[in-house]
Amino acid sequence: MQKEWFILFVLTVSEFPALSQYQPLSNEYIAWINANQSYWKAGRNFHESEWSKLKLMASGVQLENASLVELSETSYYLKLSKSNIPKHFDAREAWQDCNSIKQIWDQSQCGSCWAVSATAAMSDRICIHSHQILQLYVSADDLLSCCGQCGQQCKGGKPLQAWKYWQKYGIVTGGAFNSSQGCKDYSLPPCKHHNNAQAPSKHNCEQLVLRSPQCVEKCDDFFLSYENSRTFGGKVRRFADEESVQMEIMWNGPVQAVMKVYEDFYNYKSGVYAKTRGKYVGKHAVKLLGWGRENGIPYWLCANSWNSDWGHYGYFKLLRSGNHCGILNQVLASLPIIDFA
Repeated sequence: MQKEWFILFVLTVSEFPALSQYQPLSNEYIAWINANQSYWKAGRNFHESEWSKLKLMASGVQLENASLVELSETSYYLKLSKSNIPKHFDAREAWQDCNSIKQIWDQSQCGSCWAVSATAAMSDRICIHSHQILQLYVSADDLLSCCGQCGQQCKGGKPLQAWKYWQKYGIVTGGAFNSSQGCKDYSLPPCKHHNNAQAPSKHNCEQLVLRSPQCVEKCDDFFLSYENSRTFGGKVRRFADEESVQMEIMWNGPVQAVMKVYEDFYNYKSGVYAKTRGKYVGKHAVKLLGWGRENGIPYWLCANSWNSDWGHYGYFKLLRSGNHCGILNQVLASLPIIDFA
């Protein structure tokens, strides 16, 4: 009965009059969201003048046939009973010593979510499967710039090919912009938006001519070896039902998931996000790291890559009912290859 109520809620909200008269980042649009549903709170994350460039940030996933990769059903987990799945799980709490799990990325005004969310999950898994010893960051910049099979870099890429690239060729280490966290740090600067205009560490991306980084097979630090900095993953798997995704996260760590983004999503601040009204923008890749309930509403806990000043400190909760926003259509991960030698 509860699931039917959720579905009814979404259908009812979609029946409101068209919002074409409101700009998606306007105060009027934000007020409409808050007045017509109570799942989540909307607020200002971006200024209206940023809209044309922001579209790219939420449409960085290109079409690919993810069904070609092996589908991992619940039998993969030796038929672990569903009753063993807790009502609440947060990877940040389960593996508290893994610094990467707590990091929120900034993809800049580049459609690189496919690379950033993939390498974020890869980094988490290296730490988890090394018993929280190896605090390595897998380089989003190396994947973004050097994976020719992955798509069009800042114009969007293919998450499945990203994981296959890690398996076949490896990806070197590297962290966020100017972080000195490995071989190749992310080369695109974090963006200064109008809601954080005083932030000294961010750049005015509206004035930048943003280009995809070039593939350079050498480390930022002269003393580091590019070849010796490679990390590798194993066989890529896809998880297509709620229980499989939950058990994969519990056993092996955060996963990469692809969701459909609509105009209202840019204004998310807190609560459990459920699509209200607005045009479809594109497909966006995020890191999925847990689940739970808020005021009785089931949710997936996700990490976005639009900086920690977006949403709830960079995170958001997505309605965990009826495959909302297609979040279960493409969930991917693999196990890291750990070499302690």
